[in-house]
Amino acid sequence: MKNLTLFFVSAAVLGAAENWPQFRGPGALGVSSHPGLPEQWSAAQNVRWETPIPGRGWSSPVVWGDQVFITTVTTEGRQWEARKGLYFGGNRYQPPAGTHHWKVLCVSLKTGKVQWERTALSGKPRGNIHIKNSYASETPITDGERVYAYFGNHGLFCYSLKGVLLWKKDWSVVKTRYGWGLAASPVLHDGCLYIVNDNEEQSFLVALDAKTGKQLWQTNRDGEKSNWSTPFIWQNKLRTEIITPGTNKNRSYDLNGKLLYQFGGNSSITIATPYAKSGLLYVTSGYVGDRKKPIFAIRPGAKGDISLDPDQGGSDFVAWCQRRAGPYNPSTIVYGDLLYVLLDRGLVAAYEADSGKLVFGPERLVDRGGAFTSSPWAYNGKIFFLDENGATYVLEAGRNYKLMRINRLRNAEGICMATPAMAGANLLIRTDTRLYCIGKK
Repeated sequence: MKNLTLFFVSAAVLGAAENWPQFRGPGALGVSSHPGLPEQWSAAQNVRWETPIPGRGWSSPVVWGDQVFITTVTTEGRQWEARKGLYFGGNRYQPPAGTHHWKVLCVSLKTGKVQWERTALSGKPRGNIHIKNSYASETPITDGERVYAYFGNHGLFCYSLKGVLLWKKDWSVVKTRYGWGLAASPVLHDGCLYIVNDNEEQSFLVALDAKTGKQLWQTNRDGEKSNWSTPFIWQNKLRTEIITPGTNKNRSYDLNGKLLYQFGGNSSITIATPYAKSGLLYVTSGYVGDRKKPIFAIRPGAKGDISLDPDQGGSDFVAWCQRRAGPYNPSTIVYGDLLYVLLDRGLVAAYEADSGKLVFGPERLVDRGGAFTSSPWAYNGKIFFLDENGATYVLEAGRNYKLMRINRLRNAEGICMATPAMAGANLLIRTDTRLYCIGKK
């Protein structure tokens, strides 16, 4: 009986490792322990399949079993074309012309064939977006029973895993800073779906019953304006918290929407997703035009306002803070005992995860002209960094900077901005036009 119990426990753990249900996977960590994942690939090597994806979307693929879910938006008009890298002038103060179609696709992980495609909504866009944003930038999420596709101003749509629309939810259309649009993805916990909508009119955090879509509560985030950071459910040794980064304040709420604590000090634009490892919560923001680009490591149990004074490096609840280390678009990653930072122009640095002490860097991945938006991921002693050209830089994990190789997909594919996913021995990379499954043949 004991051996049988161990078998079922092991099977459950292995099964969980096969799924990648949300942005950055389990725990929003971006890490897999599967030994069979590939370390080397190209357009002609270790590509198990590639599937054309119509339209445009920067959402990441999510996986449950053999099903890969991905969102996109097609248009009957002309689609804006963005150039790579960081630049000013990407604001668009009117929505693009033409009827748009917001879509959810289900693709077989084994074969790459589209199992079903559903059009959630058709019509004119309800708001404008930055030229490098998309109308499908929010990553869907699944609990193994349903898949939830959130399209910001265009609504939330819940489907069964067979593609049956179960319910949908709309909120009022809101304006965002500079007309950049929305991008924060939903999160799930214990049968509840949580969404942060930070905007220029009335920012809010809302909780919905995942099965029915019924609103359970909504908390207004007074004083907070547009942000693009996905929230994080932090289950620590003391309690479970909803972590919501923000330009004005980083805030923690309980599961009923009551504010637990907050702290300031972020840059003027907040995008990165928080996560927790080894008892510490990591919160980051780093707009390239600011001097403030902090990485905070937070201990559990805080109450009230725990903001640091300008000359403080830490406190009872702030384990450490690096004030000028944070990236702009990518999230950071903790792998082993180090926290790795990928800056948008292709610089990499590493810090001790428990102390914040600099270990190496910043080191340059590319000589010049680097453009990195997607977040790094890690497995098998390697850290991976995907640039907007479809090239993945493979770094050996450890206290010394060592670039091992560069894996390139087709450069003609356009811009790569979606963060990859991992499911079992499969690596999924999304480009402008295609979804690739990379794996050892």
